Amino acid sequence: MNKPLLRAVSSNSEPLAEPDEAKGLGASLRQIRNARGISLSDASGRLKYSVRQLDALENERWDELPQGMLLRGFVKNYARFLEADMQALLTMLENQVGSQAAAPASMPVQRTRLSETDLPLHSESSSRSWGWLLVIVAVVVVAGVYAINRGWVPESWLIFDWLKALR
Repeated sequence: MNKPLLRAVSSNSEPLAEPDEAKGLGASLRQIRNARGISLSDASGRLKYSVRQLDALENERWDELPQGMLLRGFVKNYARFLEADMQALLTMLENQVGSQAAAPASMPVQRTRLSETDLPLHSESSSRSWGWLLVIVAVVVVAGVYAINRGWVPESWLIFDWLKALR
């Protein structure tokens, strides 16, 4: 699905040089992204990562990113999206982060702190479900009374005297 757009972008630009290991993984990713003419918000929308995560990766703020295999997968997906040399970028990640990036996936993941902007503005309260239930029950009762009043319900179904009085 992404390939036609990426080929169109890459066919318009000249081939990119290999990432320069001296300047770091984040700077290399930023340089490749800028050379492709892709903004952080466009990359975020296509990769389904937040702009904050992509910015943290490009600025090498490792404490704000997941650790271990999740970080490797994150870099692989970003490299694949940018059509960059995935192995070179993963090697740069290993050199910068060290064994932290190669940690097994079973290790606990360090969560980033949520800020006020990450939380929804309005939380759905549990009273809404009760409200809908009450509305449904009221509609059923009104429909039943109407059906009895119009004579649509047989007399044999009306087992209570007060229901017969509704006719």
